[in-house]
Order: sequence, then structure tokens, then C-alpha cells
Amino acid sequence: MTSAGHIPIHSEPEIIPRSDHPVSRANISKNALKVLYRLKESGYQGHLVGGSVRDLLLGREPKDFDVATDAHPEDVRRLFRNCRLIGRRFRLAHVMFGREIIEVATFRGRQEPGDSNGAHHVDEDGRIVRDNVYGSIEDDALRRDFTVNALYYNIDDFSIIDYAGGMRDIEAGVLRLLGDPETRYREDPVRMLRAVRFATKLGFRIEPETEQSISTLAPLLGDIPPARLFDEMLKLFMSGSALDNFEMLRHYDLFRQLFPLTDESLTHQENEFPLTLINRGMANTDERVAAGKPVTPAFLFAVFLWEPVRYRAARLESEGQTPAQALQHAGSQIIAEQAAVMATPRRFSLPMREIWMLQLRLERKGGRRSQRVLDHPRFRAAYDFLLLRGAAGEVSQELCDWWTEYQDKHPQKREQEITKTRPRKRRRRRPRRRANAGDDQV
Repeated sequence: MTSAGHIPIHSEPEIIPRSDHPVSRANISKNALKVLYRLKESGYQGHLVGGSVRDLLLGREPKDFDVATDAHPEDVRRLFRNCRLIGRRFRLAHVMFGREIIEVATFRGRQEPGDSNGAHHVDEDGRIVRDNVYGSIEDDALRRDFTVNALYYNIDDFSIIDYAGGMRDIEAGVLRLLGDPETRYREDPVRMLRAVRFATKLGFRIEPETEQSISTLAPLLGDIPPARLFDEMLKLFMSGSALDNFEMLRHYDLFRQLFPLTDESLTHQENEFPLTLINRGMANTDERVAAGKPVTPAFLFAVFLWEPVRYRAARLESEGQTPAQALQHAGSQIIAEQAAVMATPRRFSLPMREIWMLQLRLERKGGRRSQRVLDHPRFRAAYDFLLLRGAAGEVSQELCDWWTEYQDKHPQKREQEITKTRPRKRRRRRPRRRANAGDDQV
């Protein structure tokens, strides 16, 4: 079987025996092994598949372990009391072991445009809208996105099953789509984002035919639900490769589909402040991930949307609003416009607004108000944001240094700083007593 003359899927796959690959059961989750053995003992096929096999072959520690089987979701639920079925577009079984979830998917069949029988459907643009047709392991391999994700670890003999040359691409460091790239991107436009994410994560180069149509088909992401784009944004920017992903997304014109207001501001700005701010923000995020420190989508959104907010606020201020009113209204407007493209949960949009509004207060150092800003629950995030603005040249380094020193001072010294920098009180002049009318007379 072949797919549009591109990567062939062989009915007789290449079998890599245990002696010829590095994957060991010692590196596989014990809970995943329980699922695999239970399926095998019950007469079903059970294979590790996808990213876990790919990462094990590369000597990496997988984040998740996914299982592919010929058992239907209802069969899996009967085998595991700790199982629940999820999804409508893709029916899956989740076998839960405390915090760890082993995702079990039934071998999927291949979709064809116009084919609709209630179980699956491909719309007129080629996008898969339902996918609950089951097939063989060969069918399942064909419908996977990249060759390096179409590898199966067989629990029967611990071999690797390769239908698409994925082992060769792993050895060559190449990311290649299975099948005709344009067709596969139309089936699911999110595959363009996945191509970028896997390329930066693995350090692979994208195969020329796989990358050729990305920029042309990038607008197809406009048909993806905002909530799904938000999930993809988290994977792109919170996994340790934020800066590389940002640069590659811009290269393929994908960033414009995720943050159109930001992309427009980067295109038309004469100075480098906005781009420098984002680059520093992404690098800072990567450093925090590498150090095991928490990162939050609220801060990332605040960085990405700051320039559109700042530009809108300047316009509103020129129309007569105070700086605080202009910044508040601009933030609300930009968040609403961005939400039409990518969902922004309220638990993140509120901290974003606070980070932005605190910038006005941080720009006015000294006096009792400095202590009140320091006590604000969002101070640390706002301070980190101020440092990014300072590194980009948007605010003075002297201002950033003052806040760095101020927060490190002993409370008694901070009180002295407050007293020293407190604005002098003006003495109220006593009003002159008006002379009585009789006083003017001689």
C-alpha cells in the first residue's frame, strides 16, 4: 500500500529484533507494561506506539506512554476497572493508575474524502471531523502523522515494528510526514504546528516536501477551534523550546495565525523593542523550564500581547483617556480580540491585566506607594515583566535596578527609603482674611 507516491506503507514491515535496538522494559512505565500484558493475556494485540517509542530510541525519557491495540474501547473498559472512555471525535480509553494515565487507542482505519457512514467523516476541505473507524495495525500506521511516530514496540517479542522507514529517519534526524503533505495538512492543520514542535524538540530537520506547503496552508489554522489552539500553544511555549518555536513559527508564517495582533505589530514597528521583548521572554521561559521553575500561560500571553496593548493604549490616551483608563481599556479590547482566535481562560486573562496595570505603578518609584506595590500578590510577575521591558530598552535600566535593590532591602531600610523619597508635603497657605467694607473707609 502506498500513499500518493510518497512514503510507502508495507504490508510486510521491517521487524527490528530486541538485539538491534536500545528499548528496554526497564525504561518503560510499570503501569504501561501492566496494560500491555493484560491485553496480551486476554488475546489482544498490545503495542507501545508513537512518541514514547521514538523517545526511548533516542535515549530520552518519555513524558507519556501510549498503547495501540486491536481491542475496541468497550473491550478495554471490560478488562480494566480503572478505565474510562473519552472523546467523540477520537474514542479513546484512559486506564488510570493514580496520577498516571495510560492512553489506549484502537487501531484506526484510513479516512477518505466524502466517505461518511456515521463513524467517520472527512469534510469537503479534507479535514477529518470524526475518526472512529477501526482497522488493522497496517491501517493504523498509515494514518499516523510522521514516520518517526509510526513505530510500534511489540510486547510479544520486544521487537520494533516499522511500516514507514521511521527508524531510518530517526537515525538521519529527519522529520517526514507520512503520505502527501498537502493532503495530511488539510486533514488536520494542527500537524503544521506539530511539525515545528517536533523539529525543535528533537533537533531534527524538516524534510523538504514536508515543509514546502506549510506557509501556503498556514491560514487553515483559522478553522481550528480556539480551545484546541490554546492547548497547542501550551505545548509549543511551555516545554523548554519556546524561543526556537517562536522563531520557526514566524519563519513559516504560522505565528500570525496564533497571534495576529502581535504579528502585525512586529511587522509595522520601526524599532526592535517589541521583538527583543518577546525574544527575551521566550529565552527566560526556557531557562525557567530547564531549572524546574514554574511557568504560567498568563505571563506568556502578557509578553505576546504587550505591544498591541501598548499601541492601543497610546491611541486611547491621545483621545483623552488617562494612562490608567487607556491601559485598562486597551487590555480588555486586545484580550477579547485575541480570544476569537485562541481561547484565553479567565484564570489567565485576569493575571495578565494585573501584570500590565502594575507597570504604571512600577514606573513611579518612591514613597509609600512602593511598599504597596511590593505587597501586591502579582508583584513578582510584574517585576519580571519590567525587567524584560528594561532589557528591550523600553524602560530605563536605572528603574529596574531601583526595584531590584528596593525589594532586597531590610524592611527598616525600606521604610527609610520611603521616608527619603516621599514627596515633600506642600504647606497649605492660610487664606487671607478679606477686609471688611468698613476697613476701606477713612
